Amino acid sequence: MGLATVVPFALESRLRSLGARYERAPVWKPFAVRHGRLVTGQTPASSALVARETLAALAEQEPRESAR
Repeated sequence: MGLATVVPFALESRLRSLGARYERAPVWKPFAVRHGRLVTGQTPASSALVARETLAALAEQEPRESAR
């Protein structure tokens, strides 16, 4: 993409070199990943998937005790 002079490193490469598990879908396709309560999406097209995963994560969350 010609960004090598602007961006100091490719995020995917950097994450992998640090031991991260990096997942992706084809370019500009909706894609979301949830790990516990952490939810992330690949592109703006992923917003519906991110919302669905966020709601699922919230539904699974244990109810908090009322403050006394």
